[in-house]
Amino acid sequence: MQFLKDIVPAALNNINTKFIVLDKGMIGLEGQHKTCLALVADETAAVHFQMWGDECDVFEPGDIIRLENGIFSYIRNNRNNHVLRAGKRGKAEKVGEFTMAYVEKPNMSEIHWVPDPKNPKIYLPVDFTSHISPTH
Repeated sequence: MQFLKDIVPAALNNINTKFIVLDKGMIGLEGQHKTCLALVADETAAVHFQMWGDECDVFEPGDIIRLENGIFSYIRNNRNNHVLRAGKRGKAEKVGEFTMAYVEKPNMSEIHWVPDPKNPKIYLPVDFTSHISPTH
């Protein structure tokens, strides 16, 4: 299991982690699919988690979620930042409620990431893009 502080942007579904849902934004539509953005955290960091389809109805604040083969990647929205998500190959499942220590900072989605000049497949953190959570 990875800590959220250790995730970095990549085009691979290779993130296995566990977190608690702190806050969930409004459900919207992207094409024909329901989508919503949630603020999630573990004991090391927070991140925005994009939910799709049934995940938007099933997961609620206070739920502890295990993510297998997740992806942390760029999403084009009005904030243009990175989000954690299950993707097509990943799986998110509820494994508990309300009993998990967490921190809200740093928020990995609010970090500005740039490709490493020596290896463009690797991303490096540069600075924070915002101090306000997009779910509020």
